[in-house]
Amino acid sequence: MTEPDALFDDDALEAARILFARKAEFMMGAVAMDGLPAPDLPEVAFAGRSNVGKSSLINALVGHKHLARASNAPGRTREVNFFVLDERLRLVDLPGYGWARAARSEVKKFQNLGRDYLRGRPNLKRAYLLIDARHGLKEVDGEPMDAFDRAAVSYQIVLTKADKLRPAAVEAVRQQTEAAIAKRPAAFPRVLATSSETGAGMPELRAEIAAACAVAP
Repeated sequence: MTEPDALFDDDALEAARILFARKAEFMMGAVAMDGLPAPDLPEVAFAGRSNVGKSSLINALVGHKHLARASNAPGRTREVNFFVLDERLRLVDLPGYGWARAARSEVKKFQNLGRDYLRGRPNLKRAYLLIDARHGLKEVDGEPMDAFDRAAVSYQIVLTKADKLRPAAVEAVRQQTEAAIAKRPAAFPRVLATSSETGAGMPELRAEIAAACAVAP
């Protein structure tokens, strides 16, 4: 795997671009652990607050506008959704946390499903915790980071909606976030800033995923 403080070279970025240009499709949504697909492919999972833009980021990664369903109603993702890329790896959309338009008992049910997935998935290579660049880390984000640390699941923070800020402000948030996670045992030390609208940061995120899963085109 690439060292934490290393940048990906042009060859790695191009290899990742080719990989993510391959066929990507929705595989299934699971509402319980016994409904998950067999752990026969490497997986990376995406978690974040309900309105952070997980679906938009997944779509931007694979260059497919409608692969993952985005919604104007935060909290819509109430399953663990699996997308398969080139029959080589899976992208997993976890239920959002934070406020959601659902009964409290139902919210707890689908949020617990996400935590159960993190604890019990042997082929999970890394989780990506999405944070809105405009707001940075909030108190509510501590709970999933604690869950990652307890489960010893490697996770990397990805800032979303970076196009909404000036570059200097984005860099400041990125550095602040890296400092905030420095002592967390399961946190990958590099924080990426991305924009699903402009594509900024997507080549690097694709390369991170390819390296974490040890796959190449």
